[in-house]
Amino acid sequence: MIVRVRSRDGLERVTVPDPAGAATVSDLRTLIEAQLGVPVASQALSLDQNLLLAKSPDQAASLAAHLASQPGATLASLGISHGSVIFLAYEGDRSVPRPPGAAAVTPAGSFGRKMTMDDLIARQIRIVRQEEAHCDALSFDRGAADAFQRYVNETLAFAVKRGGFMYGRVVGEEKKVEVEFIYEPPQQGSEEYLTLLRDPDEEALVEAIAAGLGMRRVGFIFTQAVGARGVKGEYTMSAREVLLAAELQAEGGIEEWVTAVVKLEVNEEDGGADVHFEAFQMSDLCVKLFKEGLFVTELEDEADPKVSKMKKDVVVGGKDTREVDNDFFLVLVKISDHQVRIR
Repeated sequence: MIVRVRSRDGLERVTVPDPAGAATVSDLRTLIEAQLGVPVASQALSLDQNLLLAKSPDQAASLAAHLASQPGATLASLGISHGSVIFLAYEGDRSVPRPPGAAAVTPAGSFGRKMTMDDLIARQIRIVRQEEAHCDALSFDRGAADAFQRYVNETLAFAVKRGGFMYGRVVGEEKKVEVEFIYEPPQQGSEEYLTLLRDPDEEALVEAIAAGLGMRRVGFIFTQAVGARGVKGEYTMSAREVLLAAELQAEGGIEEWVTAVVKLEVNEEDGGADVHFEAFQMSDLCVKLFKEGLFVTELEDEADPKVSKMKKDVVVGGKDTREVDNDFFLVLVKISDHQVRIR
């Protein structure tokens, strides 16, 4: 089997002769010395990617203690199988072998500067969840929310997607977003697609009216169609919806920008369907990756809607991948309602 070894030198591969996983940690260390040229005595091995971020030898030793304490444990018992990634830190220098036919590597950085550990980590895109939103809550004027969902429910029967821009205010130190009205631009919707046919002149007029009322654009709201896989609970937002939400949040220009999702959910008590509102912010990392053009934007119809595809490898849970669960990009925002106040 092949075990991938990530170190300050990048990602390398070690061939373990025994495919059944009977090889031990000690055997793996010997193979790393033989195939990668890192002496066993210099190796610090860990399943924790934080090993590569260790600031001192003591910290590295602490992170490597789990494997160091059980040299006779089989790789299989530790969950190490074909394709697994293990992290390696070591002191000293070595000559990294170049695969046959590979071009010579020019030292990274300006004027031939060597790549440091910090350079290596900085080049990795690590996908992690953002725990806190930049606003405390989203509150809808009851009339505005009801008018939006009533049209979709009674006229469109939730058969196609529908979207609109939310206008209101960001209130208080807790940065609560209060939505007072929803502007629905010209658009075309289907079960899976929502295309905004935006009119700059019309939007400028809406912006002027909002400004006169002391309001501004604070987010985007859209519906998920009945029959779409997202309404069936397979995902919170599809890959296409993530792309649209990230694009509009990047355009929105305020940190508190919120995306609201409206859908039908089955009522378990009577078997009927209830209209349900949810609110999210796209994570800072999601918006950053969108601005940098790292999302694959041309999606095939048969593509898995639960995951977003990337143009290059990213690190999720210690593994290299180009597919990221959409939930990693969503930051939940509390939701409530209010009645419009005359100011």
